[in-house]
Amino acid sequence: MMKTISEKILSVKSGTDARAGDTVVCRADWILGTDASSPMAIDYFRQMGGDRVADPDRVLFAMDHYSPPSTAKTAAFHQEIRMFAARHGTRLREVGDGISFQILSEELAAPGDLVIGADSHTVTCGALNLFATGVGSSDLAAAMLSGQTWLRVPESIKVVLRGPRPKGVTAKDIALTLVAELGPEGASYQALEFDGDALPALTLDDRLVISNLAVEMDAKASIFPMDDATRRYLESHPDRPVSPVAADSGARYSRELTVDLSSVSPRVALPHSPENVVPIEQAAGTPIQMVFIGTCTGGRVPDFHEALAILEAGGGRLASGVQLVITPASRDVPCHRPGVAASASWWSTTRPERLRPPEGPPARYWTRARHRLQPYGACGTVGGRGRVRTAVA
Repeated sequence: MMKTISEKILSVKSGTDARAGDTVVCRADWILGTDASSPMAIDYFRQMGGDRVADPDRVLFAMDHYSPPSTAKTAAFHQEIRMFAARHGTRLREVGDGISFQILSEELAAPGDLVIGADSHTVTCGALNLFATGVGSSDLAAAMLSGQTWLRVPESIKVVLRGPRPKGVTAKDIALTLVAELGPEGASYQALEFDGDALPALTLDDRLVISNLAVEMDAKASIFPMDDATRRYLESHPDRPVSPVAADSGARYSRELTVDLSSVSPRVALPHSPENVVPIEQAAGTPIQMVFIGTCTGGRVPDFHEALAILEAGGGRLASGVQLVITPASRDVPCHRPGVAASASWWSTTRPERLRPPEGPPARYWTRARHRLQPYGACGTVGGRGRVRTAVA
């Protein structure tokens, strides 16, 4: 019987002939914890009688949510994680280093891996042709203790992307189109597996965005096939054991969904749900007071280049009363990727508020700013009067 990518990876990691619906115990290649989930996981680890981490080199903690810590309590969380990591010899990334799964994608993860992380957006890593999923703090603790995790093998939805992508349409627009099509529970405990003639035109950064937003459809995982785009991305960090996985012809899927990219237009998700997706024109003219570019869905090099091009086309100045905040997804984004230096002079002239690479601004920051935000996840630009405008010529 033919298998999906999910079934193949989980078969290898469990040492069984895994099929959709089976419950399997798997060896996890990478185990991720954040400063929001790890303190509770450490408590569980101790309650489980843990005195050693099974494989410290496969455990990565990242200080990516409270970055920097906004209270004494969150600062204490960071110190607890540092002490645990030092005691057990795990990997640790400090405040400002970046988002856990972004770091893993850039430096460590490889096709064929099984990645679990106590962050629902861990599914992002599936862009690299691997199975990545979010888990709770107790599962994180058990994985640190045993090196394993248990999973029910998900059914898979085959998502076929075809056709040319129109000018001005981004990966976020494609992802929001899928969210609108499937709904917030349309992929519940299922894996999205991508295929189609449009894939060669999607960069790895594009795929990371699409996989990231799979969680808004309640997907268990989101997996792209290995191809030239994957290989180019991996070339920047060689020495990873690569085991590409492809679905068998005739593999069984729960459903097949085709998206014609030529019919996709720029979209915006309005408050208060990512599924509340409308064409950008419907939000045009909405007054805004803050623009936030960054974190795990919009904090990579192409995002900053797109924003820069739009702002320059509009005269290169921020509208009066509008605050611009930018947050790279990792240190690798501003420091080591080509093309960023070319825009550095503009950013320094415009002087946006630049936060360290985190998952997002700390809770205190949003408490101060929350009443200034209007559209949710807007794919627009700031006009001369601080209004959302369409970004398409």
